[in-house]
Amino acid sequence: MHYSTKLRYCLFCFYSIVLAASLLFTACSSPRDYFIPNSNADREQLKLLFHLLDSNSLDLNGRYATIQKISSSFIAQKNYPLLVNFLSEIVQKEPDSTYNASYLLSIAWAYSQTNANEVAALYYDRILKNYNDLIINGESIHRACLRRLITLSPDPAKRIEYRRELLSRFSDTIDMGKELFLLGNDYEAIGDWESSLEAYRRFLSSYATEVEGKPDALQYAQQFIDLATIRKDWTYETLNDLINAVSVAMANNNARALSNIRAKVGFFAMDWYQDKTDGNSQVLFDFSAFTAGSRLYRDANLDPSSNSREAFLRTWGWTERISVWYLYFRKVNFPADPEVHGRWEWAGIYFGEKLQ
Repeated sequence: MHYSTKLRYCLFCFYSIVLAASLLFTACSSPRDYFIPNSNADREQLKLLFHLLDSNSLDLNGRYATIQKISSSFIAQKNYPLLVNFLSEIVQKEPDSTYNASYLLSIAWAYSQTNANEVAALYYDRILKNYNDLIINGESIHRACLRRLITLSPDPAKRIEYRRELLSRFSDTIDMGKELFLLGNDYEAIGDWESSLEAYRRFLSSYATEVEGKPDALQYAQQFIDLATIRKDWTYETLNDLINAVSVAMANNNARALSNIRAKVGFFAMDWYQDKTDGNSQVLFDFSAFTAGSRLYRDANLDPSSNSREAFLRTWGWTERISVWYLYFRKVNFPADPEVHGRWEWAGIYFGEKLQ
C-alpha cells in the first residue's frame, strides 16, 4: 500500500475509533441529551426536533428536513464534532436512506472545517464510489465532491482522475475551458506531454472566459502547442554563444540574422511598464525598420540583475523613437523536449532605460 494511502487509512481508522467511542459513551447515558448542549440557545427547539424525529410520524422528506434543521443548529454553534456524531448515527441506523450522500457530504464538510482534510477527502471519495448522485437545491452531490477532491488532492495524478470525471459527467455545468487548461497543467506535472498537448488544444477550442488566477492561460497553452509542434532551431547551448550571434548580427546591421536568432514562440517587444500578457507585447517583429543606416552598440557586460536562468543586455543606436533596448535572454523551460530544455533563447526586448 502506498505511504500516503496508508496514512489516509490510519487517519480514517483513528477518527472512526474516536467516533465509535463517543457514540458508545452516549449510548450509556441519554443519547438525545448528548446531542442537546446545555449552552445551546436553541435547546428547547432541539428537544422538539428530536422528539419529532423519534416519533416515526415523518415521511422520508420530512425526516430529511428535520435532520437538516438539527444540523443547521450545530453548524450555527460551530459544534462540528457533534454534527459529525449526529449525522454518522443517522447513516448507521438508516443505511438505505436516499439522503445518506447528503449527510456524508455534511460530515466531510465538517471535517474540513477542523482542518482534517485527509479525512474529509476519504468521505468525498466514499460518496462518489458508494452512493448514487443526489440533487439538493439544484446542486449535484457528486459534482460537489469532485470539486472538493480536486481542491484537496496534492497528487496531480488523482486530480487528473477527478477532473476527467468532472469533465465527462458535468460538462454542461462547468467552465470547460478552465478545467481543460488545469487538466493540461496536471498532465504536465506528471510528465504526460501528449495528454497535455491534447488538453491544451481542447482548451483553445473551448476558451470562453479568462481562467481565474491564470491571466496568461491562453498565451501559455498556445506557446506549449507551438513549442511541441514546430522545429526549435533558435536555441543555443550557452548564453555566450547566443550573445555572440546577436552581437555579430548587430555589428553587421543584419536584420535578417536578428530575425533568425530571436525566439519564434513567445517573443515579445514591450516597454518596462507593460505586462507580458498584454496582447500588444506579442509581435511579429521586423528588425529592418530599426537597423537601416544606424550603428548599433552593446554594453560589454550583462546587466547586474542577470542570473543563471535569465539575462539582460543593454544595447543602443536603434533608429525610430527609442534608441535604448534591453535584450532579454532566458533558458528554455520546456521539459517535454529534452533536446531544447535548458538551452538559451533570445525571448524578447524591453524598450527604454531599465526601471529601477
